[in-house]
Parts: sequence; structure tokens; C-alpha cells
Amino acid sequence: MLSNSEIESLEDILFAEPWGDDALDFFGFHGLVCASVVGPVPLTTDALFRIATGLESLPSDGIPVAFAQAVEKLSKGMANSLDMGQALELPEPEDGDPLNALENWCAGFVDSFLENEEAWLEADEAETADLLVPMLTLSGLYEDEDFQRVRESENLSRQMAEAIPDSLTDLYLLFHAPA
Repeated sequence: MLSNSEIESLEDILFAEPWGDDALDFFGFHGLVCASVVGPVPLTTDALFRIATGLESLPSDGIPVAFAQAVEKLSKGMANSLDMGQALELPEPEDGDPLNALENWCAGFVDSFLENEEAWLEADEAETADLLVPMLTLSGLYEDEDFQRVRESENLSRQMAEAIPDSLTDLYLLFHAPA
């Protein structure tokens, strides 16, 4: 997990000019990195930076060191937890709107999934799709009527949110357990 100062440094990068308006927040970044860890194709730090900031190409002065360090620390921590059989915990906002934080986390996760959608669905399309339902639904990225109905129901949204840690573990096992 990142310290408060590491999160502040990361958000300073994410919200910097000129990409700050299109960038993910910390929760979206966490979801993005998480999907890179649990999914079939780990994204490079360059790809994660591009997705996190919404840029088409990398800045000429390269990726900030604090960003690369945050990716490495989070990735290693998540993979270690999953390898030890521990469920991943989603970050909780210290203040503010927990549902907005969860939506941002899910949106970041889905952004990473979409980067390599074909590889995600290659192993077992039906199982992968089932495991992705909570993140796809709560991301707010899809106008699907069923997804909207779930998001509008506090009870169904909570059930979806509670299913995420198990879905993450199952996705990790699907893509990373020995065959």
C-alpha cells in the first residue's frame, strides 16, 4: 500500500498540466494497476501512464519517477497478497464519497481490461465475463439498462461491491495459476 505522501505525490502527477483534466484519480489509478496485476497481460509503466493520464503518447521528458515507483510498489504488493492467498482490499476514501471512489476504481480497472480485451477473454470468455460484471457494472462507463438498474439500487450496488475482492482473486487464479 502507498503512504499518504506517496499518494499525494502520485496525485500531483496525475492532476498536473496538461493532462490533469483527463487523468484518473488515485482510486482509478489503483484499479488500473490492479487489473494489470490480475489480468493476463501486465501493462508496462508507459502504458499505465498513458492510460492514467489519457495521453496518446508519453511526454518528451518521460514518466515521472514517483509514478513508476507507485506502480512498482502497488503491483508487487498486490501480486504478493494474491500469491499468499489473501484477498485484495480496495482503497477507502478518508473523506468524500465512497461510491464515487468505487466508481473511479472500477473505471480504472475497466480501462486496463479494455487495453487487452482480447487476451482477457481468450482463456475462458464466459467465466471472465462473469467475474468482470461487478467492475463493469459499477464503473459507470456503460449505459446498459441492467447496469444502470444495479447502480440505482443501494442494495444491489453493495452486493456488487462486496463481490469485487473474490472476483479479483478468481481472475488472478484464472490467469496466473499453474494449469
